Amino acid sequence: MSGEITLTLPVPPSVNRYWRHISINGQPRTLISEAGREYKRTVAILGCASSPMYGPVSLAYFVYRPRKSGDLDNYLKGLLDALKGVAFIDDAQVVELHGYLRDDKANPRVNVIIQEAAK
Repeated sequence: MSGEITLTLPVPPSVNRYWRHISINGQPRTLISEAGREYKRTVAILGCASSPMYGPVSLAYFVYRPRKSGDLDNYLKGLLDALKGVAFIDDAQVVELHGYLRDDKANPRVNVIIQEAAK
């Protein structure tokens, strides 16, 4: 197991586009949207060279958004969901989190650094 995973990923869909809330036989359900499923596939492909970490992890993420729109935390849930099984087994392993918001119209992206956390 490596002590650090560094990935450059596309900017995830907003929380409002990542999940869909529907009703099946009167029961509310939350499903990952097509945009969310496509993002997860992309992250899996870009992260395929790494093995998921099994212990507690620290995660730093740098969002370079294409325009001055969207809150930093709006990117987090979809990003963590997409990293499950790629960088770690479950997002419950994330015990430390650092987020940074930048603007880069020419090259929007998310740089992610996942490290083993101190026990």
